Amino acid sequence: MIEVRNVYKRYRTHRADDWVLRDINFAIPRGVNVGLVGRNGAGKSTLLRLIAGMDFADKGEIVRRCRVSWPIGLTGGFQGSMTGRQNVKCVARIHGNDRFMKAVIHRVEAFADIGKAFDQPVKTYSSGMRSRLAFGLSLAFDFDLYLSDEATAVGDKAFRAKATAAFRDKVGKAGLVIVSHSEGILKELCQAGLFLRDGHAYWFDSIDDAIAAYHESIKRS
Repeated sequence: MIEVRNVYKRYRTHRADDWVLRDINFAIPRGVNVGLVGRNGAGKSTLLRLIAGMDFADKGEIVRRCRVSWPIGLTGGFQGSMTGRQNVKCVARIHGNDRFMKAVIHRVEAFADIGKAFDQPVKTYSSGMRSRLAFGLSLAFDFDLYLSDEATAVGDKAFRAKATAAFRDKVGKAGLVIVSHSEGILKELCQAGLFLRDGHAYWFDSIDDAIAAYHESIKRS
């Protein structure tokens, strides 16, 4: 479904230009859900953006043989002066869903559950409201692979439960690559694991083994 081949990525700043990812190689088979683990700053969000095609590797390539979502939980793509409804319409047109526009809008509005704010400019939203809108928008389209960056940690307890249930519903219908600090969520939804450390990626056929390797790395540091 997805192949990552010899991928390198770095961000040049005034302080350093160290590689965030170095010689990353792995393949995600169809029907396998993957939990992405590693310390803060290990490159998990960067890797998700690369898989989604929202950023580009400095070296190597990513081969996609399926429709991949943008990272759920990422809220930076909204046009602030447009309302939530207008943003949804814009994204629906980009994805060729003009015929099902009303259905898409209804699904997003119902899932985000932000009330009258849906028809107010996104720049007036709180970070939680933006995340709710982004989550609902992502799930309104049928992708073969969904990417999630801490999406199940958004909002109050009721919304977190709704978000987790939405991912459960995707299991068996589409693939998932999930970044989450909740090991329970990872163990429930994922079979395989990918552990990022010092710019390198280590693939495990078992999510339990990936989490164990992550914990072991913390003990040794």
